[in-house]
Amino acid sequence: MKNFFNQLSLSQQFLMVSFPVLLAGTLVIGRWIGQQVQDGVVHRIGSETALIVDSLLAPQVRILLQGETLNLEEQNAITSGLANTSLGKSVVSLKIWRRDGYILYSTEKNIIGQTLPIDGGLAAAFSGNIFSEVSERNPEQQLQHAQPLPRLIETYIPIHEVRTGRVIAAAELYQMPDEVDLNVTAAKWRSWLLVAGTTGMMYLLLFVLVRRGSKTITRQQAELNDKVSQLTAVNSENTTLRERVIEAADRATAMNETFLQRVSSNIHDGPGQDLGYALMQLKNMADTSAADPAQPSWSWLKNIEPTRAAVQSALTDLRAISSNLDLPDLADLDPGAVAARAVRDFQHKTGARVELDLQISPQPAAFRSKVALYRLLQEALANALRHAKCEHCRVILRGHADHMEVEITDGGPGFDLAEAAQKGRLGLQSMRQRIEVLGGTFEITSQTEIGKDRGTQIRATLPLATFGNPHD
Repeated sequence: MKNFFNQLSLSQQFLMVSFPVLLAGTLVIGRWIGQQVQDGVVHRIGSETALIVDSLLAPQVRILLQGETLNLEEQNAITSGLANTSLGKSVVSLKIWRRDGYILYSTEKNIIGQTLPIDGGLAAAFSGNIFSEVSERNPEQQLQHAQPLPRLIETYIPIHEVRTGRVIAAAELYQMPDEVDLNVTAAKWRSWLLVAGTTGMMYLLLFVLVRRGSKTITRQQAELNDKVSQLTAVNSENTTLRERVIEAADRATAMNETFLQRVSSNIHDGPGQDLGYALMQLKNMADTSAADPAQPSWSWLKNIEPTRAAVQSALTDLRAISSNLDLPDLADLDPGAVAARAVRDFQHKTGARVELDLQISPQPAAFRSKVALYRLLQEALANALRHAKCEHCRVILRGHADHMEVEITDGGPGFDLAEAAQKGRLGLQSMRQRIEVLGGTFEITSQTEIGKDRGTQIRATLPLATFGNPHD
C-alpha cells in the first residue's frame, strides 16, 4: 500500500489524503452549525412563548400575591385562557410552580398540589431566566416527568410580580417540536449547502493549485531523471574512456621502449655496420702505409671503393631512418589537407597509387589528432605496400560534428589477426596506441580464404578536439 501511494502523483496523493479530512471537517462544521441553528430556533420560540404566557397569567399573578394556591375557578380560567390562544394548540402540558416546588396548576390534574424537587430549567426560571431546549426522553424519564412523548420542546418561564419584578412563580411548558423541526430542517439544509459549497470551492481551488505544482514537479522530475540518466551514461563512457586511455598509455610506454630498441637495432645493423666496415678499410690503409712508407699510393685504390660504398650505404640508411622520424608541418592544415599530404608523400616516395575520398569539409582540429591521422595513414599505407603491393588501396576520410572517421582498405591477401597479436607486431600496436590515447577507437579486420583474397580494412575514429586545449 505504501509503495502504491508513493507511486501516485502529488495531486493524486492530495486527493486521497485531503478528501476524507475535508469531508470529516464538513460533517463536523455542518453538525455544529445545525445544532446552533436548532438552539437559536428553540430559544426564539421560548422567548415568544414567554411573552404569551406572561400575558396569559398576568391576572392570576395578583391572586398569587393574595394567597398561596389557586382554586378551581382560577385553574379553569387558566385552562380556558390557554385554549383561546395559538399557543394552546402546540402545548402538550403546562405546569405552574411555586418557589418551594409546590405545583399550583397543571394540565394533568392528578399532580396539582404535589411538591417536587426543583432542578435544571426550573431553577433557572426561578433565577429570572428563560430556559428552553429540545428534550429527548427515554421511557424512564417519560414516566418520571409524566410526559409520554419521547421528544418535546421543554420551556421554563419565570412569572414576575408587576410592580417589583420579583419572581413569584414559574411556568413549565411542553410543546410539540413540529415548528422547530420545520425551521431547523430548512435552516440546516441551507447551512449544509453553504458549508458544502464553500468547502467544495476551497477543495477545487486547492486541487487546481496542487495539480499545477504536481505537474511542474513531475516535469522537473522527468527532466532530472533524464539528466541523471545522461550523466550516468556519460560517467560510464568516461570511465571506459579513462580505462582505455590508461591502457593505451601503458602500451605507449612499452611501445616507446620497443620503438627505441628498433631504431637502435636499425642504426646498429645498418649504418653502424657500414661505418664499421669503412673504418676497418681506413685502418687497413693506414696500417699498410705505416708498414711500408715507400709503397705507392695507387695501392690503396683497391680499398677506397669499398670504403666509399660502405659510407654511402650508411648515409642512405640514416636518411631513410630520419625521413620516417621527421614530421611535416601540419599546424596550418585541416584534417582533409593532412590526409592528402600523407597520401601524396607516400605516393611520391613509393610510386604506388592510392585512391583518396575526402568526405569532410575544412574544419579545425587539434594538432595531436592531425599528427595521429598522419602517422596512422603513413603506417597503414606502408603495411599495405609491404604486404599487399598496394592493390586496390583506398583511403576514406569522413567528417562529423565532434570527430572524424578514417577508413583504409586494400585488396591484398590479408593475414591472421590472432597470430599477428601473438607476434606483437609493432606497427599495429603503434597505430592502435596513437588512436586510443586520444580517446578514439581503432578496429582492424582482415580475412583470407583459399584461392580468394579478402584484404585488410582499418577503421578508426579521432576526436576533433582532444583533452585540454582543443587546438593542442
